[in-house]
Amino acid sequence: MRGRAILPSLIVFFLLSLMRGGRSLEKACPERNSTFSGFESDLVMVQHQVRGIFRVEDACSFSVRKFDMLPGSGEVRWWGAAGEGFENMTQGFEISDLPLNRTYNNETIVVRLKNRTWDEIGVVSVWDASTSSDFGHVVLKPPAPSRTREPTMFDNCRALSPRYRLRWTLGNDSVDVGVESAVGSQYYMAFGWSDPGSASPAMIRSDIVVSGFTEEGNPFAEDYYISANSECLQDKDGKSQGVCPDRVYKEEEGGGSAMVNNTKLIYGHRKDGVSFIRFNRLLKTGDVKFDIVVNKSESMAVIWALGKLRPPDALHPLYLPQKHEAELNQSYGFLTLNLSQSVDDCAGPLDAEDKDDQDLIIADRKTPLVVTSGPPVRYPNPPSPSKVLYINKKEAPTLRVERGVPVKFSIQAGHDVALYVTSDPVGGNAASRNVSEVIYAGGAEAEGVPASPNELLWLPDRKTPDQVYYQSFFGKKMGWKIQVVDGGLSDMYNNSVLLDDQQVTLFWSLSEDSISLAARGEKKSGYLAIAFGAGMVNSFAYVGWVDEMGKAHVSSYWIDGRDASNLHPTSENLTDVSCKMENGIVTFEFTRLFSLSCTGRIECKNVIDPAAPLKVVWALGAQWSEGNLTERNMHSLTSFKPMRVMLMHGSAEADQDLRPVLAVHGFMMFVAWGILIPGGILSARYLKHVKGDGWFKIHVYLQYSGVAIMLLGLLFATAELGGFSMSSLHVKFGFTALVLACAQPVNACIRPKKPANGEVPSSKRILWEYSHVIIGRCAVGVGIASLITGMKHLGDRYGDENAQGLNWALVLWFLVGALVVVYLEYSERKRRMFNRNSSAGTWVLGNTDDDDSADLLHHRRIFSEEPDNQASSGMEIQLEPISR
Repeated sequence: MRGRAILPSLIVFFLLSLMRGGRSLEKACPERNSTFSGFESDLVMVQHQVRGIFRVEDACSFSVRKFDMLPGSGEVRWWGAAGEGFENMTQGFEISDLPLNRTYNNETIVVRLKNRTWDEIGVVSVWDASTSSDFGHVVLKPPAPSRTREPTMFDNCRALSPRYRLRWTLGNDSVDVGVESAVGSQYYMAFGWSDPGSASPAMIRSDIVVSGFTEEGNPFAEDYYISANSECLQDKDGKSQGVCPDRVYKEEEGGGSAMVNNTKLIYGHRKDGVSFIRFNRLLKTGDVKFDIVVNKSESMAVIWALGKLRPPDALHPLYLPQKHEAELNQSYGFLTLNLSQSVDDCAGPLDAEDKDDQDLIIADRKTPLVVTSGPPVRYPNPPSPSKVLYINKKEAPTLRVERGVPVKFSIQAGHDVALYVTSDPVGGNAASRNVSEVIYAGGAEAEGVPASPNELLWLPDRKTPDQVYYQSFFGKKMGWKIQVVDGGLSDMYNNSVLLDDQQVTLFWSLSEDSISLAARGEKKSGYLAIAFGAGMVNSFAYVGWVDEMGKAHVSSYWIDGRDASNLHPTSENLTDVSCKMENGIVTFEFTRLFSLSCTGRIECKNVIDPAAPLKVVWALGAQWSEGNLTERNMHSLTSFKPMRVMLMHGSAEADQDLRPVLAVHGFMMFVAWGILIPGGILSARYLKHVKGDGWFKIHVYLQYSGVAIMLLGLLFATAELGGFSMSSLHVKFGFTALVLACAQPVNACIRPKKPANGEVPSSKRILWEYSHVIIGRCAVGVGIASLITGMKHLGDRYGDENAQGLNWALVLWFLVGALVVVYLEYSERKRRMFNRNSSAGTWVLGNTDDDDSADLLHHRRIFSEEPDNQASSGMEIQLEPISR
């Protein structure tokens, strides 16, 4: 038992030794007290509702009482600096390892200095190093026997409502009152004393102070008297009644308005979406008609209210409170208050829902944002440099932009200020500080002056983070935040189509090697699925849903049957994945590569060709699960037919059977380019040896018939498709072939005269013959290419299974035609050889049979092959060898 008791003691002793050893590694704390010992001051509130009473305890530690703070987003620490200046603060140092990353509610903490002494520190700050941001600080000023008071600190605090607080410090003949509320900048805060002569607390005849902020952001506080439960208006006699300033009543009575406002404004600010006003009021003002005498030692009825201010106009040059805001929870009330009693029931700082409501600019695609520079007045991220950025004449406002909506900056801030959009909250070229950053727009060249502004265009996209910053490339902390929000899907994507039955909308954008897709259901459902294929079976599907815990999912599947067991999850690498459900409407997004760099897995076959139509079907259902799927996961609503989505053209059409008119078009083009026109060319090539002009008539009739049928086929297709477009390769080949074919009849009409027998053909005649043959052969080649691309277009448009048989038939036809041409060419060459052999040694002048049978442009040809029905008038001469 004794051994068991000794063991814990040894462990404790060992741990204490380690702690002492660790402390010995720190800088030794002097035994003597510092010159700052006993120094006490209020923390200066800068951001995040920091309040507290700072006190130097000894040479190595300090304490903070009544410490309030809203948490920051970065690593917040206690920070030391040599002075308050911008350079001193940004080049400061940590003085404690204590993290300040939570909400502090009226707490007391003791902090020990880390490797520092008070002689090295001029300012102690609550500091966010990631943004170089000061939340609140104390300036050390030895010796300081009395406490330094800040305007945000009071002796007492009373919570009037969850969003409205009253603070006060009582003096001898006056009271300092602080009102603060988590409301918008356009709201007023009213507080005052009810008429003690009333039987119960009432608004009528109350003496109140209305405080708030002007449209320029300046604080004000003024005496008001309530003569009626209405806004300040004039009755038919010209007398004001309602909630009106004291001076309005005085002016109507004929007295001057001077010295009527017995409220003295001391301080005011808006920080983190919270309005704060401090004013001083005399307990006894001397105005017996419109002011109430306040007894500091007795309980008195007080009233308060929150509501919107009406800005000045031509009729009312003052800020006038409207009726207390009905939308606010607890927007007015009564209570009993004794100023001399100590009250502190404000637990922690006020936390507004919208902390960036002041100086917010929402970017518009049509209006450029004018960027200038100027001195800091109310810079939102202190400490500030000597010059900061202004946008549309507002000092460093928060910008709100939408993804997919272009933002235009007109930069006029000077040649030493270059604007850029960055991921770094400090700016000033993070690379110079050995910090990595992502630059989304702008840079060193984005600078300009009012006389010569520089325009910068930035397009936030789906990959842009929710928060980035606009800053100067040459100076730190000159700009502020950019909130990037999702716009409409039509803005975020380049193309969109409604799928079958108009129940699902598909959005997409193409990049060099990937496609970004989004699908949105138009009806309430538990999940949404889209699939690539002619139906759900044998397709690749993508399903988006939000589970019961609110977690979003997007998963991919291969479907090879109609049961839940036929859905096989795949491991596609999807990026930029998101899914959300709003009012029961499911929307999901993802990005994927056109083709996956993998082998052996089924998803490797899921290749998207942006140039080919993509067949898409959809399904909606009540429930989806990430694990084992059951019959409950089957869809309750699905598309009836796939849509053929042309990704590159941004259009879609329903997948359907081949239209009869288009089938007629294809058949007519086959007859023209597969039978008639090639037949006319063959007649000119292989029938010239036949007596008479039969070959010529066959050639002309077949060519004209082919051109006529071709034109009819074109008219059929144009009428069925509702217009003529050169978008596809098939149309381009077909139009070119049509032009070449129509050029042949025109060419024939302007052919030069044939030479007489025995004459040498003219150069024009030879040129015409060459052009006639070349254009004809080119027309046939382009026409055959048009047939081939037409079959490919048929397969892309209506499915390869519909065009496969026709493709084989076309191939077979080309083979048969090639065999016929080979046979005719063989027969022609054999006939020519026979004619040459039979005429060797004997030549009859004027016999042109051999010439007629020659090739149209044969190099041995002398005379034209055009038919001549007239008999030759030349005399035939038989040359015989002379006998010796």
